Amino acid sequence: MASETLDSDAPCNGRVGIFDVLRGLSVVSMVLFHLCYDLKFLSGVELAWFEPPLQDIWRCSISWTFLAIAGCMFTFSRSNLRRSLQYGGVALAIWVVTSMASVDTPISFGIIYCMAACTFVTELLRRLGVTPRGYVAALALFVAFLALQGLSGGTALFGTVEIPPEAYRGELLSWLGLPGPEFSSGDYYPLLPYLLVYLSGVALGNAWRSGGYPQWARNARCAPLSFAGRHALAIYVLHQPLLLALCGLFV
Repeated sequence: MASETLDSDAPCNGRVGIFDVLRGLSVVSMVLFHLCYDLKFLSGVELAWFEPPLQDIWRCSISWTFLAIAGCMFTFSRSNLRRSLQYGGVALAIWVVTSMASVDTPISFGIIYCMAACTFVTELLRRLGVTPRGYVAALALFVAFLALQGLSGGTALFGTVEIPPEAYRGELLSWLGLPGPEFSSGDYYPLLPYLLVYLSGVALGNAWRSGGYPQWARNARCAPLSFAGRHALAIYVLHQPLLLALCGLFV
């Protein structure tokens, strides 16, 4: 999530504390969500309330927040190309480990892959001088993101348009958001539509950075959440093995 989104690198002119707090809150929410998932689907604990639509809303509140903050922080990174390659390496490692562990469905194109892909594409746009900025652009991109929520299932424009099934017959475009019939992933965040919520954050970040962040946003602190926000990548990588171990010991 750019230099200040899933790790602890400081931006070039000081941290903006509110992003650490919000990201930390999402990290805590993510850990609790995965604890509920592991208890219900891997350990067989009865959690009748952990069902759609609550489950889906909870999941979206986490991933969408991560991606939007990542976009906001894009302008702070010293090297977004290096950042995208680092995320790509972590995503590859996650795929290898989850494929070998066989605990659940392997993660092919999860949230870390999405971070890598979105950061890389946005860096290309930056070099072309066409990164979005401003509140109107942010709103338009977010609406487009919502309109394409059904893309992986074969629809667009809020489900009113059906994508030709030929687009989903192979596996080669699964990374883009057009998964084939045999595709499966334990966590699936393809480039589309999620690039759009990332770019919405970029547009906001560009607007806020050019206008200057208010002092309250820079000074915002909540020690536990700020800590979690600064170390979000490490927590993401380590929390599931720890949760699985705890479930194995106590459930």
